Amino acid sequence: MGAHPKGDAQIKDNRIAQTTLGQWIAHYPACLGSKVKDAFQGQLPFLFKVLSVNTALSIQAHPNKELAATLHAQFPEHYPDNNHKPEMAIALTRFQGLCGFRPVDEILGFLQAVPEFHALVGRDAAEELRSSVGDEVQTSQALKKCFSKMMRCEKKVFVDELNELVKRVTQEGAAGKDTSSSNGDLLLRLHSQYPGDIGCFSIYFLNYVVLEPGQAMFLGANEPHAYIHGDCIECMACSDNTVRAGLTRKYIDVNTLCEMLNYKPASACSKIFPCVQDPADPCVTLYDPPVPDFTVMKIQVPASVKDYTIASVDSASILLVIEGDATATSAAAFSDVAMTRGSVLFISANESVSLHVTSQSGMTLFRACSLL
Repeated sequence: MGAHPKGDAQIKDNRIAQTTLGQWIAHYPACLGSKVKDAFQGQLPFLFKVLSVNTALSIQAHPNKELAATLHAQFPEHYPDNNHKPEMAIALTRFQGLCGFRPVDEILGFLQAVPEFHALVGRDAAEELRSSVGDEVQTSQALKKCFSKMMRCEKKVFVDELNELVKRVTQEGAAGKDTSSSNGDLLLRLHSQYPGDIGCFSIYFLNYVVLEPGQAMFLGANEPHAYIHGDCIECMACSDNTVRAGLTRKYIDVNTLCEMLNYKPASACSKIFPCVQDPADPCVTLYDPPVPDFTVMKIQVPASVKDYTIASVDSASILLVIEGDATATSAAAFSDVAMTRGSVLFISANESVSLHVTSQSGMTLFRACSLL
């Protein structure tokens, strides 16, 4: 949902001459709101998605603006625009992902417990990481060396080690042994989806993060991550730039990824992004990341409320219904709009929308906008 040239949203109202959202915004740029229009050169600055992840999505990171411009100029076929792509995932169901580098003691623990992992990183790099503890700069350099060493391994070497590891963990599991010191369950799951993929070893470097419904992860530039399982709302800057390195059959750019990553170890719980209650509306929860491109609001209309107003904001916004039914009216609309699960509305800046809720159990909606 958005106006990226590679996936411009279709307008479903046949009374409107423009067929896509991008075309409509180009005709009526004031719909963005004056601040957004000026800040983002007349473009809608965000993309809004619903992801349902059954098979793990690739280990990846997104470039900052400077790197995005360079990559786009050099390899436009792989990096289709020159924008950064910070993104946020908000869980709809229990949601599992990998995000950011683990604390060093956890990585050292895996290097000790998983000989196949140690073999790929090598004794020298592992020792360098061990002796860097307590010095942030050295730790970051040593972590980069360890991760890069593993990612640049010859294919035959890592496939042999991975097969050995999978065989060992499978046998230990069958014998009733605890395989958690090798992160056994996750390893076997990822290997069944991507056999022989170097990305299977990334579970020893990256935090395993589990979000409960309503919890969020924010992924800034250069943050390594992969989505493993579950449903989420995702919002991001308007870009399709992704640098991949594993768990994928798409283009892999190991060198760029290893050079660009943020090698700062942190705990899994620190990756959960805090949301706040909107002081002006008890039905609204705000997910406001440290970037200007987007903010997401969760709107939970309780069963007791039958008439609810989506307040106007000084930004174009996209509204998505997750649960419930309503009739929407607005001064700007030609006629009433029936809203149900999966309905999507584009709301111009400074327009409010009145909902007459018809479902018995209230409504759940998500709204993306840019609150400059």
